[in-house]
Amino acid sequence: MPAFAQQPPAASEPAAAAKPRAKPKVAAPAAKPAPAPVVAAAGGVQPKLLGQYGEWGAYTAAPGGKKVCFALAKPTSSATIRPNRPRNPSYMFISTRPADKVSNEISVIIGYPFKPSSEASAEIGSTTFALYTQQDGAWIKNAAEEAHMIDAMRSGQTVIVKGVSVKGTQSIDTFGLKGLSQALDRMAQDCK
Repeated sequence: MPAFAQQPPAASEPAAAAKPRAKPKVAAPAAKPAPAPVVAAAGGVQPKLLGQYGEWGAYTAAPGGKKVCFALAKPTSSATIRPNRPRNPSYMFISTRPADKVSNEISVIIGYPFKPSSEASAEIGSTTFALYTQQDGAWIKNAAEEAHMIDAMRSGQTVIVKGVSVKGTQSIDTFGLKGLSQALDRMAQDCK
């Protein structure tokens, strides 16, 4: 499994005591085959689309026999300060892994390596959540705020993710939240 497919330990946990947690898998819509790196990240298993709800898709897969459900969205807009800097696609995930007792874990794949030891941010309305970064991924810094962020996303219009690449390029990705509540509800039905 690629290194990016495991979540780093939370900033407040001792690294030696933390158990790596697999990130949710990215998938293309069912009508199109997923790119090879996406299937590889899903442990070689093609994720199944449960339903598309506005900007968000609800998916399930069972890599290694362990069921995982996730909601996935692509940004509705992306910009870089130093315009037109190349990068891979970015995605926002909310995953549930019953075997690991993980529910509604938020993560972002940003499409470039983040600047080492940098933080990113997620803005929903007037509320900003700090994200810690590793390689091309970002997760909520204070895990105790994750449920609050989910609630804010359910009632919000957009989430704006900002970060800085290893080369110093700033990025701003806006994810629409239309359909998120329905995708999370559908995901919860399949991953009890």
